[in-house]
Amino acid sequence: MIIVKSPQEVEAMRHAGAIVGQFFEEVRDLIRPGVTTWSLEEFADRFIARHGVRSAFKGYMGYPAHLCTSINEEVVHGIPSRERAVREGDLLSIDFGVVRDGFYGDSAFTFPVGKTDELSARLLSATRRSLAAAIQEARPGNRLGDISAAVQATAESAGFSVVRDFVGHGIGRSMHEEPQVPNFGKRGTGPKLTPGMILAIEPMVNAGGFGVEVLADGWTVVTRDRSRSAHFEHTVAITAEGFRILSLPLGNIG
Repeated sequence: MIIVKSPQEVEAMRHAGAIVGQFFEEVRDLIRPGVTTWSLEEFADRFIARHGVRSAFKGYMGYPAHLCTSINEEVVHGIPSRERAVREGDLLSIDFGVVRDGFYGDSAFTFPVGKTDELSARLLSATRRSLAAAIQEARPGNRLGDISAAVQATAESAGFSVVRDFVGHGIGRSMHEEPQVPNFGKRGTGPKLTPGMILAIEPMVNAGGFGVEVLADGWTVVTRDRSRSAHFEHTVAITAEGFRILSLPLGNIG
């Protein structure tokens, strides 16, 4: 069942999302060659305490950290490590979420570390554009498949592939609610979008094939062909006026 939120609940989720958005505003300045993913995890720990919120990820189904930090061929769910430092030219995907007043906020960005190669730059651009195209479809009267198709068409037209095994999701008082939000699909299919639906839309786009596998740690998802991957995510509300991005800092439109 898709849980439709009241205007008051949407506003509460906006405040949770704004904290996540503020995190990304701050953490981007820390990403440079030589930085360990564990130092970013420690920053997240201090950030969570400073804002008086709860980590959405740590402890969720046994996950051991506040952040997911995925590098290059790692698609999602990479675990921060004291031994893992990013290098010039890497792609670093960070997924982060919080719980504020019982509601979840969730977002993800992929950052270039220093100067990246041309293929990586094109991958980042295509993934950002696929998220933007999907958000434009998040309007009352459209279908869920319109969102999915927009991601797929944008990524594939740039010569890349979308991950099939992991998808976006509804979000609210739980991290994962109905409906699932695939990054592939057909326009005009799926549930009709109505005001009060809130979706975590999160394209995961690979430079090579769409196949993925999970490493022995039980969490880290990598591309099967070890091509690079990028991941962007926003929490988006369907409103009577159209879409509203909830995971932006409060000073931003949304």
